[in-house]
Amino acid sequence: MNGSQAMTIREGQHLWTPSEAFANASNIAQYQRWLATERDLQFADYETLHRWSVTETAAFWASIWDYFDVQSSTPYEQVIDQRKMPGAKWFQGSRVNYAEHLLRHEALARPGETVFHHLTENRPLQQMSWQELGRQVRILATRLRAMGVVPGDRVVSYMPNVPETAVAMIATVAVGAVWSSAAPEFGVKTVIDRFSQIAPKVMFACDGYRFGGKNFSRLAEVQDIAGKLPSLQTLVWLPYLDADSKATVPVAGAITWDSLMAHADVPRASFVFERVPYDHPIWVVFSSGTTGLPKPIVHSHVGVLLEHLKLMHFHINLRPGAPMFFYSTTGWMMWNLLIAALVAGAPAVLYDGSPMHPGPDFLWKLAADTRCVSFGASPTFVQMMEKAGLVPGTAYDLSALESVLVAGSPSTPETFDWFYRSVKQDLWVTSQSGGTEICSGFVGAVPTLPVYAGEIQARMLGMDVQAWNDDGHAVIDEVGELMVMTPFPSMPLYFWNDEGDRRYRDSYFAQYPGVWRHGDYIKINRRGGCYIYGRSDSTLNRYGVRIGTAEIYRCVEQLPEIADSLIVCCELAGGRYFMPMFVQLKAGQPLDEKLRDKIAAKLRSDCSPRHVPDQLYAVDLIPYTLTGKKMELPVRKILMGWAPEKAVSRDAMMQPAAIDWFIKFTQDNKEMLTG
Repeated sequence: MNGSQAMTIREGQHLWTPSEAFANASNIAQYQRWLATERDLQFADYETLHRWSVTETAAFWASIWDYFDVQSSTPYEQVIDQRKMPGAKWFQGSRVNYAEHLLRHEALARPGETVFHHLTENRPLQQMSWQELGRQVRILATRLRAMGVVPGDRVVSYMPNVPETAVAMIATVAVGAVWSSAAPEFGVKTVIDRFSQIAPKVMFACDGYRFGGKNFSRLAEVQDIAGKLPSLQTLVWLPYLDADSKATVPVAGAITWDSLMAHADVPRASFVFERVPYDHPIWVVFSSGTTGLPKPIVHSHVGVLLEHLKLMHFHINLRPGAPMFFYSTTGWMMWNLLIAALVAGAPAVLYDGSPMHPGPDFLWKLAADTRCVSFGASPTFVQMMEKAGLVPGTAYDLSALESVLVAGSPSTPETFDWFYRSVKQDLWVTSQSGGTEICSGFVGAVPTLPVYAGEIQARMLGMDVQAWNDDGHAVIDEVGELMVMTPFPSMPLYFWNDEGDRRYRDSYFAQYPGVWRHGDYIKINRRGGCYIYGRSDSTLNRYGVRIGTAEIYRCVEQLPEIADSLIVCCELAGGRYFMPMFVQLKAGQPLDEKLRDKIAAKLRSDCSPRHVPDQLYAVDLIPYTLTGKKMELPVRKILMGWAPEKAVSRDAMMQPAAIDWFIKFTQDNKEMLTG
């Protein structure tokens, strides 16, 4: 293995095929054998199984319910009342609790069996057992009830990625309250923009966090946030940054975490989970809010439960004792999915801190130390690894690693190739794409299928995804809008405080009533593989031809001189277009005529003349959201004259100062941009 020997990799090039033993042992293969035995249903391949799952919607989701023996106080009356979006009702008559299923493995776990491996920049690597997790959840859930928390009350968190946050989430859901979370690196405005919409009764908060070797106090922020939430009745305080400062609480009357945990244990046999109706909310997750007030998206217990049982078992292939890691903060829905590993009896690896501290290989050391089976990160993280010249496969024992999950933004063929060159050759490298709106994926991985460079293996079971052209027709081997044709359980119940579902309908159903338009560009090939080409609302319009930004980034960021890039297209007066590209250069590299010509030549040869930008500009930083997405739309709005405070929320940015260059650029070039 030699990570330095990069070769030209073609989109769709075959990279890996699962062994017969791996495929046959997979959860989805076991499910297919169950379908044959219990339902007399046999499928020649994944494509026919998928087709059945979206044409026989009720039969498919009923099989998921039965296969995983979902626990309900009452039987459901019907799987789905109507194949209508929005508005379909799932499993009416049932009463389930998602947290109960997260903790289901506790009864089967060996004494001391690990449920969480956890590490932060100021806590060493430790383990929590299933029994200890269950004990803490039952104590906290009982205390929440004693505080007067009842089903439907909102409980929020301003906490890092540590076991206490997971305990708080599971306990909240266990009593039927509604969970919502913001990461402690979020600024006050970002948190208030979210939590003020849902009027929480209880908030869990910490004194700060540590990132990149530096401490960041959040005492003042917690005081400010609590003061701006008039509905707040109780603050639960975790002295995380300074564990010895237990006497320091930011708000009078706050309850410390340790004082809650000091209460008597609650026996598992006597604890009662609040089983709730089919339309009871489990949590509120928020859109990024980079260009407006974040959308408060509400999911149901039963919808999330069915979706996560399917996702974690069939598309991520988790199993008891096989740890899953994904680098995420508590402000991103990927944290919810990381905790969802528990529905498969799998341990989750929790890490809070910088992925590059104390060195760029740190997360690979964590993967080795925890014997990680599934490792997840964003494509941006992979690019950092490659540019740092890392070869984790030779530096660490990754023999337990079976799969890699790349999510958060489109993956390139080079991303896939790097894993095979630098990590290991027998590896199921997967990419998935979905969204906060569904707390899952539309397209993703299948352990029985081959891996092709840059290609998402398939449309997920139960997800009736098509690519539509401008005429509203489904197309194959062409880039089109990602459309979903039939309902699925983890669709939002609604947006919080969205009278008449107006904002919900405008977000996904305005252009094509009854069909979910997700806002991504996708290509589906004849073998069922999928490619995501970025957001359709940030697509470039070049002389009437649509161009996805992902293909431009893939091309330009292969150049050794380029650290990062961003491109937008602005519509100007008189029907003109201006397509500038902004590049972040490697240290000491000038943007001279030689490099400008090199960039243009590569785009022209690898893509087309239409892909060549009108102008190139060097910037210090490319702006990203806190979840690692390039901020194309806010930059485009600023260039087109929007007031910066209307175009972007700084608190939703990874490095807020990165947007300042674009604001000044717009001011200095107003005549060019508006003339």
